[in-house]
Amino acid sequence: MRLRPVLAALFAASTLALGSCGQDPVLYVDQAWVRLPAVPDAPGAAYFTVHGGPNADQLIRVTSAVAIRTEMHDVVTENGVTRMVPLESVDIPALGKVEFKQGSKHVMMFDLRRNLKAGDTMRLDFIFASGEQIYVDAPMVAAGGDGSTEKHDKGH
Repeated sequence: MRLRPVLAALFAASTLALGSCGQDPVLYVDQAWVRLPAVPDAPGAAYFTVHGGPNADQLIRVTSAVAIRTEMHDVVTENGVTRMVPLESVDIPALGKVEFKQGSKHVMMFDLRRNLKAGDTMRLDFIFASGEQIYVDAPMVAAGGDGSTEKHDKGH
């Protein structure tokens, strides 16, 4: 048996294995869930985490085919008064993360289809200034639920 070809094959295999360990970071969304409204005609709300890729980006829109209109909002307190303010875009830092969570940033979902029910999923479409688009299936939770027991898949 010739040792040189065997060593070359082992070296090539180990190089490939090591090269796949250090994959470049990518922009992605996870921990997505939607709280359904308590009464018809009231808005629902979407929550999620955006993880930045190697470059900074901006989230400019989140949409869904089952909502007529969506708006990104943040909750701010000024002079002891808490209110929601609309957001035109949200900066996503390179390699950082931005959480959309209860009492903070969130997406209001207006005029939702009436046949939606807790336990089903809703596709959310995330559009970024860079042109990147990410689609995530978010579990829907009944009004009053917090989504903490739902499975949240990483979107691509």
